[in-house]
Amino acid sequence: MPGFEKFDDAERKEVQEVLETGVLFRYGFDAARQGRWKALEFEKAFSERLGVRHCHLCASGTAALSIALAACGIGAGDEVIVPPFTFVATVEAVLFAGAVPVFAEIDETLCLDPGAVEKAFTERTRAVVVVHMCGSMAKIDALSALCRKRGVTLIEDACQSVGATFQGKALGTFGRMGCFSFDPVKTITCGEGGAVVTDDETLYRVAAGFADHGHDHEGTDRGREGHPFLGTNFRISELNAAVGLAQLKKLDTFLAIQRAHKEKLVERLRSFPNVTLRQIPDEAGDSATFLSFFLPDEAAARKTTAALAEKGVDGCFYWYDNNWHYLRQWDHIKSLKAPARLPIMLVEPRPDYHSVHLPRSDAIMGRTISMQIKLSWTDADLENRLDAMARVFDEMG
Repeated sequence: MPGFEKFDDAERKEVQEVLETGVLFRYGFDAARQGRWKALEFEKAFSERLGVRHCHLCASGTAALSIALAACGIGAGDEVIVPPFTFVATVEAVLFAGAVPVFAEIDETLCLDPGAVEKAFTERTRAVVVVHMCGSMAKIDALSALCRKRGVTLIEDACQSVGATFQGKALGTFGRMGCFSFDPVKTITCGEGGAVVTDDETLYRVAAGFADHGHDHEGTDRGREGHPFLGTNFRISELNAAVGLAQLKKLDTFLAIQRAHKEKLVERLRSFPNVTLRQIPDEAGDSATFLSFFLPDEAAARKTTAALAEKGVDGCFYWYDNNWHYLRQWDHIKSLKAPARLPIMLVEPRPDYHSVHLPRSDAIMGRTISMQIKLSWTDADLENRLDAMARVFDEMG
């Protein structure tokens, strides 16, 4: 990752085909577009790739989350269980839906712990948003079974795990809806874009309408279309879709490169006694965008992160101090700071996110380092990285 490392004539060709028509808007202008529908083509190809009936391409992964919550009927006052380790957009989408985020502990998968989720259920719980972090998967079988048992909607945030699977089934296809991101640093990119997927035709129709001001998309005259409900504008352009379409055709190649790189890194890490690897429920399904590992404690993790940077081993993330991916640093979320009053301000009793205490998650994240795996590494780059890592861990003892 990310996909922009491998831009070439394939992306230029798809974009040029859009520019030749002059139609950058994803709907209408049928005659002028000369039969070129890049968003529709992407949706069909992505659905087939994931083995799911429906896909709707949208403006971003954040938009995908908002669309999924709306389509599933999650709104004012509903409690939604979320992890503390995710990109902040997961929580923002819940808040702007008018719902109430409820944080539950993660486990060594770096994703929601099914046991902690079960303990977090209340009579107001309407949904669980499970986030498949850093290219790998949560214990999605257990979480799916739990949500079915409790009659709670399961939404998958697979924004960081495109191409990953669990027991041969694509992540994003276990819940009622799955969400994906194709932003600049994802394995495949549209520049900016996202998608929601589902097997439920009703949910799909609501999602497609909600993302486009409530349009029902019936007929061929956009100006005459009905509007059965309110919506917003989460549309993607044909230009972005064109880039993503070319990237999607490269996904298997990208995954193969990432997995090969990761295999070599893992082989070296296993030789160091103070390093343990992240738990991955299905190793074969890991998309290998990151290699995440644990040090014995927070002090060792901090020291190792600094030492790796000093030795030129870039792309190593210490999430515990990260402003955008772990609850510990989310002061704006804890204080519910927004340009206008959020619906959650009317909830009684109002949640106090400053008091959220997740000791197991803190203990895990405090000793976690995640190494980004790049597509552009040469054999020499990889060998240099392995040698530098060996020096760091030998010195650490």
